[in-house]
Amino acid sequence: MDKLTQYEKIIQQLLEEYAAIANQDPEIETQLVFDREHHHYQLVNVGWKNQRRVYGCFLHIDIKDGKVWLQHNGTENEVGEDLANLGIPKQDIVVGFHSPFKRQFTDYAVG
Repeated sequence: MDKLTQYEKIIQQLLEEYAAIANQDPEIETQLVFDREHHHYQLVNVGWKNQRRVYGCFLHIDIKDGKVWLQHNGTENEVGEDLANLGIPKQDIVVGFHSPFKRQFTDYAVG
């Protein structure tokens, strides 16, 4: 299995696990959004709570140039560590929501 296919499977597995536990409110739907052609993967909450619209992406991961980019992490979990524990080397994970300057001080890829 090539690296891209392996990374896609790992990301999809992780997001499916997060989706299963993400939301216990029956009025809020957690949607898995997989754009396999362009390698964008998201978890989004959609619904209504107390007459207010709930909509937002709380986890966004892309694959760009052979690297896994963690674009947004709205969870309390260390998603980069989860990806590494599932088999993606830290040198192939970019914490994209950190500035390029800050990334050099992490165990992850700069970009």
